[in-house]
Amino acid sequence: MVSLTDVQWARIEPLLPERTPRRGGRWRDHRQVIDAIAFKYRTGTPWMDLPERFGSWKGAHNRLRTWAADGTWEKVFITLLAQADADGDLDWVVAVDSTIGRAHQHAAGARQKGPGRRARRHALGRSRGGLTTKIHLAADNRCRPLAFVITPGQAGDAPAFPQIMARIQVPRPVGRPRARPDVVLADKAYSSRAIRSHLRRRGIRAVIPQPADQAANRKRLGRRGGRPPAFDREAYRQRNTVERCINRLKQWRGLVTRYDKTATIYLAGLHLPSTSGQRGDPKTRPSCSPT
Repeated sequence: MVSLTDVQWARIEPLLPERTPRRGGRWRDHRQVIDAIAFKYRTGTPWMDLPERFGSWKGAHNRLRTWAADGTWEKVFITLLAQADADGDLDWVVAVDSTIGRAHQHAAGARQKGPGRRARRHALGRSRGGLTTKIHLAADNRCRPLAFVITPGQAGDAPAFPQIMARIQVPRPVGRPRARPDVVLADKAYSSRAIRSHLRRRGIRAVIPQPADQAANRKRLGRRGGRPPAFDREAYRQRNTVERCINRLKQWRGLVTRYDKTATIYLAGLHLPSTSGQRGDPKTRPSCSPT
């Protein structure tokens, strides 16, 4: 079932813009539009093939674009994270990972002029398998995504790590937003001096295994190689939460296969599963088991 429950809608509705914009006519019901957008991404249905019960597909698509451009989707996402944190439902043991999303041929062809050029060709990369986009994300210990960054598919994991950490910003009633996890879990792709130093400077405990080649090189250098980095094998077992978070995202066919031409709209689509299931009905709250 893609439609929002009454409990979910009660949490999201106050965070949305008013239905009467400053210019133009009155928007149609937000709930119907969000259900239409969620249906499109969950099933991978082309916009023009949306069921009639959702109304005009153009209206739903325009609302998606408008709210992606003005940051509404991200605002709702962050506000729900803040509510979860205030309720003590947010876990600050954070795992980081990435996954590849194949891009459909319809995702190519976006204009490269103007502000879109800053998106590095809209996060589309070429490889032997065709066009791809890499989704980098951080998830808490309850399999809840905290931040997203998208890059071309051929981009490495480690270079995107500082961007992911910078996007973890959870507002609090008093003071600055919380941006520092207690622990960061990551696989061997993130084992580098730069990343470990970055976490050390911020007072974050790193749980990252060392690849065999790095360990061998350190031993070869003898005393000059320094001490091996600390590694908590028991804590590392919790890293599967980000993998399960990715598995939940991949149940949305419009995300596992990218159809959006621009990075802005695709990034907005990534916020949809989290926005619809972060809080509210316990049956739809994120868990570490697939649904």
